[in-house]
Amino acid sequence: MIVRGDVTARPESFERLLEASLAHVARSRTETGCVEHGVAVDAENPLRLVFFEIWSDAAALKTHFAQPGSAEFMEAVAEFAADRGGLHIYSADRVKV
Repeated sequence: MIVRGDVTARPESFERLLEASLAHVARSRTETGCVEHGVAVDAENPLRLVFFEIWSDAAALKTHFAQPGSAEFMEAVAEFAADRGGLHIYSADRVKV
């Protein structure tokens, strides 16, 4: 499972949202089924954070969303974001070229 999400902070709350995002990424990386989880600042909009995740399967992703840390992160997003952006989930198979 591939997850791509984004959130845009208010200027005065960017650092707090970035801190919450980095803590969320670090916590998520310890979860069973997390293959990759990261956050980056958008080069064109320095208030926008972009998330990219790979999970081993839908069950692992569902468990991730049910973790208390995921709820805590969403509370931080609600508090610090100007725009919650979106979350997109894809199912894909890895192929060799």
